[in-house]
Amino acid sequence: MRMRDTFIKPMHPEGRKFVGIFAAITLVLFLIWNPLGWIGVGATVWCYYFFRDPERVPPARPGLVISPADGIVSLIEPAVPPAELGLPDVALTRVSVFMNVFNCHVNRTPAPGVVTATAYRPGKFLNASLDKASVDNERMSLALTLDDGRSIAFVQIAGLVARRIVCFTKPGARLGVGERFGLIRFGSRVDVYLPDGVEPLVSIGQTMVAGETVLADLTQTQPV
Repeated sequence: MRMRDTFIKPMHPEGRKFVGIFAAITLVLFLIWNPLGWIGVGATVWCYYFFRDPERVPPARPGLVISPADGIVSLIEPAVPPAELGLPDVALTRVSVFMNVFNCHVNRTPAPGVVTATAYRPGKFLNASLDKASVDNERMSLALTLDDGRSIAFVQIAGLVARRIVCFTKPGARLGVGERFGLIRFGSRVDVYLPDGVEPLVSIGQTMVAGETVLADLTQTQPV
């Protein structure tokens, strides 16, 4: 890897208009007062960095559930998947990954399979790190049927400053592990509902890398 690649990352197309808006405002700020312009430069660089879309390399071994988001594991608890997905009304282990405004916000598929349902639900914009955000906040839910027939659900949840959830996929699409399926603007969370009996291999407070960090092993159904 070249040194410049460490600092300069590809930007997701969703971010282009936002960076353009920030840059235009920065030009106006320079006309008003030079120090304000430099503050605008910093904000524009942050906006570009927010929409960065680096390449990720998922683990080669099959049967793993990978983190769908960069961030910190904020919750691990039993919960029933969103009712709008039509999954059984049974509590599963839910792992929540909280993204702050400095994390990469491109979301990636946690395991390979076929999308069987997607459902958008409008809602509030509470702090995404709160437990009740899973119920009250704006969300986009997806259900995926794995190759072994089991189902996994994952949910994009808007946060305090997030006002737009973007999902790139539809029911019937086949997704590979680590494949991009959406993003959220600007600070949010992604929940993963593991199949029944599958235990998480992460802990609260652990830092996650989307598309690379292992959340769980689908072949391991007993606590480790």
